[in-house]
Amino acid sequence: MKFKFLNRQANKIILTILRKLNINKRQRLVTAVLLLSLSLFISEYFLGKSGIFMVFLLSFMTCFFLFLALYEDLKENFYPQVFILPFFYSLAFGLFYLLVPARLLTRIMMSSLYGIGLYSLFLSNNIFTVSSIRTIALLSSARTVSLTLTLLSYFFLTNVAYSLHTNILVTNLLIFIYTFPITLYSVWIYTLERDLKANLIWSVSLTALILEASTLLWFWPSTPTLISLFLTGVFYTVIGLSQAWFEKRLFRGVIFEYFWVAALTFIVLLFFTTW
Repeated sequence: MKFKFLNRQANKIILTILRKLNINKRQRLVTAVLLLSLSLFISEYFLGKSGIFMVFLLSFMTCFFLFLALYEDLKENFYPQVFILPFFYSLAFGLFYLLVPARLLTRIMMSSLYGIGLYSLFLSNNIFTVSSIRTIALLSSARTVSLTLTLLSYFFLTNVAYSLHTNILVTNLLIFIYTFPITLYSVWIYTLERDLKANLIWSVSLTALILEASTLLWFWPSTPTLISLFLTGVFYTVIGLSQAWFEKRLFRGVIFEYFWVAALTFIVLLFFTTW
């Protein structure tokens, strides 16, 4: 599907700007990652907690830079799903930044981790975009990288949501706000459907399962970190089994593999819970 929200003149202006910059796609991605990583470090280190407003701006800028970098590929085959994880990845790091110790070394390490992950995510989304047009050998690797960064983002966001210590309705609302789109993205990278509605039933059903677990965990007498770890394990199990279904490899061994992951995280939750 083409950019219906951009007229011919707007497309022409964007193409002209990109040609004048005279940098290829990879250079655009590297430049974007460097600018965003530096912005994250500056906003969090110098602005402190007031930098939370910059976090949301940074998340939108992540999508904007990705749009410019992949413009040629997205111009004729636009996928709105490609922007979901980059947005929440930046949001997750920005919000989690506020929970870590305010030390220079810690900030540098977090910014470096953010930059490395963001570059890997950009490359993965580039592969997904290209794969929608032609078959590409790196698709399986891109899915693995995306799943890893999805789990990291989900853990950070869940940790922030439970650290707020709000009532159960607000907590579940916050969890739904990022769980549904991230689930939609996780399903899309295996189906690569253009229409958002194509994966809607799957995404709603899986999100409902995860929200049921989050509701029970709200009553659990444990720390936000442990609860977030377990809910991330639930997310991994639910999404992993669904992705195995899409790949037509939902065998007994695969089911047991995800079962043991869920069991292990539950044991950790039980062991470290203060009763």
